[in-house]
Amino acid sequence: MASKRVTMQDIADACDLSRNTVSKVFNSRGAVPPATRALIMQKAGELGYGLPVAENAAAPRENGRTIALLTNNMPVNYHFGTFFITTFTDQICRAGYTLKMFEVSAEELRKKHLPPHFIPEKTDGIVAIELFDAEYLNMICALALPTVVIDSPVHAVIHLYPCDFVSMENVASISAIVKQLIALGARRIGFVGDKDHCGSFYERWFGYRLSLEQAGIALNERICILAPDASPYSDADWLISQISRMPCLPDAFVCANDFLAIHLMNALKKMGLSIPGEVMVTGFDGTSQSALAEPALTTVQIPSVEIGRIAADILLARIRTPDLPFYWTHIRTNPVWRNSTKTL
Repeated sequence: MASKRVTMQDIADACDLSRNTVSKVFNSRGAVPPATRALIMQKAGELGYGLPVAENAAAPRENGRTIALLTNNMPVNYHFGTFFITTFTDQICRAGYTLKMFEVSAEELRKKHLPPHFIPEKTDGIVAIELFDAEYLNMICALALPTVVIDSPVHAVIHLYPCDFVSMENVASISAIVKQLIALGARRIGFVGDKDHCGSFYERWFGYRLSLEQAGIALNERICILAPDASPYSDADWLISQISRMPCLPDAFVCANDFLAIHLMNALKKMGLSIPGEVMVTGFDGTSQSALAEPALTTVQIPSVEIGRIAADILLARIRTPDLPFYWTHIRTNPVWRNSTKTL
């Protein structure tokens, strides 16, 4: 007798939530708190949401039907990965796999240890997100399990990692942002963010730097905030101290993501500066917070829902056909112009 198909109502009952809340998560519609979203994803995986397996789905190994998500920083607010996890989980669950999430601690990262409950022999594939330590990634690749990495360690493009990468396109959109700022009259343009934090941050720095060069504007790191990512970027007073050391106030700041941009705007407003009147600000990621900021933040929209589906398809194909050439897939992003920048 065929097993009963797991439904959204089953997940809702297991989580003691309404079906509407579960539907919001799986259809990427409406706001759901990160903790609630994570609970729904966990229960969906445990219950095997999406079974029975479709005929054209990848066939799991007999000793396991598990995809492991490894992360050093679970994506929540201000992060494109929140919606990525939703669609990725939906896709692999429909193919008959369970997603198990493992947060790699700082100590495990430093000692190059796997999370204690992660069992490679019972794992069919790995997705890594917010995991940018190159040595740790090499250790994961050495497990010889199908692996897809979202974003990458910095300078990953010059290494031959035996895994698949899926990343957002960064250079073209940042170039478009900088060119528009220049067209709006900006000549002193600073960058905010640790350019060596990850591959996407470095590519955004590269696009920023290249666009200045093409416009004949000299790069001035004295009007940038390039401190390590562990610095207190969410502390308005710390940001004010960084801005106060600059030889002049930039006409615009290009921030490596929305999180940095929104906290920078808070600091600028605390200094009594008007946005975009005295200084323009841009972000990257296209988070829901960017639209709700005051003023609404000019940003770059990452198609996170589509990236989740694409990453799942690539991982399932790798499980099905391990000898495929490794992919590095870049997904186009698009600038979204809002009130934190002037208009032509």
